[in-house]
Amino acid sequence: MKPADARPWRALACALLLGLSIGVQAATHRVSAGASIQAAIDAAAPGDTVEVERARYHANLVIDRPLTLRGLDRPTVHGGERGNTITVTATDVTVEGLIVSHSGRSLRDQNAGIYIKPGAHRAAVRRCDLAYNLFGLWIEQANDVRIEHNHISGKRDLQSSLRGNGIQLYNTRRAHIVGNDISFVRDALYIDVSHDAVFRGNRLHHSRYGSHYMNAFDNLWEDNDSWMNRGGLALMEVRRITVRNNRAWSNSDHGIMLRTIEDSLIENNVVAGNQRGFFIYDAEYNTLRGNRVIDNTVGVHVWAGSKNNRVERNDFIGNREQIRYVGARDLLWGEQDGNHWSNYLGWDRDGNGIGDLPYESADLMDRLVWRYPVVKLMLASPAVQALRVVSRQFPVLRKPSVLDPKPRMNPRHEDWSVWHGRHFPFAR
Repeated sequence: MKPADARPWRALACALLLGLSIGVQAATHRVSAGASIQAAIDAAAPGDTVEVERARYHANLVIDRPLTLRGLDRPTVHGGERGNTITVTATDVTVEGLIVSHSGRSLRDQNAGIYIKPGAHRAAVRRCDLAYNLFGLWIEQANDVRIEHNHISGKRDLQSSLRGNGIQLYNTRRAHIVGNDISFVRDALYIDVSHDAVFRGNRLHHSRYGSHYMNAFDNLWEDNDSWMNRGGLALMEVRRITVRNNRAWSNSDHGIMLRTIEDSLIENNVVAGNQRGFFIYDAEYNTLRGNRVIDNTVGVHVWAGSKNNRVERNDFIGNREQIRYVGARDLLWGEQDGNHWSNYLGWDRDGNGIGDLPYESADLMDRLVWRYPVVKLMLASPAVQALRVVSRQFPVLRKPSVLDPKPRMNPRHEDWSVWHGRHFPFAR
């Protein structure tokens, strides 16, 4: 048969296949109070939906085929404090509208409210309450998962070190973690060897770390809130991450930690009222731009070879200690656009908005003020100005510090004052 003669047969085959696909429709299975959810799952075909009516179901479910498990009016699946409450082993599974509670408490077995097993790609968990589980969600070697608009809280009666994490990602790609509220767990988000992910609009509070990154590359962290944790956002061993428009406040240690991080963008974030706003350790070739660092005990703590970073157009306002710098030589920030420093005492004769004298952190007067706060009463006096001049003329009186050659006279963000006074109760 010539190729031209085969075309009608191909068209007929396509039409038959289309007719078969239209004729086969996904079914919906309804589970009422007292019935078995697992039996409905086992009876479902791939692509079916299992709808669960409002009731409390004591079960440890295994979803081993592609389907949707949907709660009607918030039914509860209670795991009896053993194992995982729900285990997902198949691809293309959606779980939505359920209260998932009372997993086991074995850290060795990683008991979770919902455990998404290796290979269970494209899983989705939406609008669920995951309460009193050891780990809220454990996601392992599953790509393209979507975890959206869930409330997650842990076993609050356990010590923090004995709890699991709210959401744990291990060895995944392209996860979307969006709009979740996570509290009273060990770490709200724990990300390990997981790349190309999006974390947006999450609320992370009352945990050890709001988020804890390890060995994660090419992620986007955007519009998240982290408060009342030990640390807001901890980025460790990461590359090419964008951290944009987030708010980290009232954390008892740091707002944002940048540790062993390269080629990343940290911009337009608020770090306010923490013990340390930024903690920067072994960080190189990053850009910190447009951040508001407000009312922290220490605005930025920098050490361990953190150099070759661009730090521009940030506002450092009202921090008790603007910069705590540990290094062998001066560090230049603001070489292009400068930063605003609320304790800058220079002037602007030409009115271009840039101070005529460089800003120097940790000069002699700063160290005196930190040690003897009453000295603040004399900051505008001629004696203090003379002491600053003398300290610059005699380098033996100074130590390496952060220098900003173009300090900006006014803050970039006019709304900075709304973040003043939101410090952690024990941070000061």
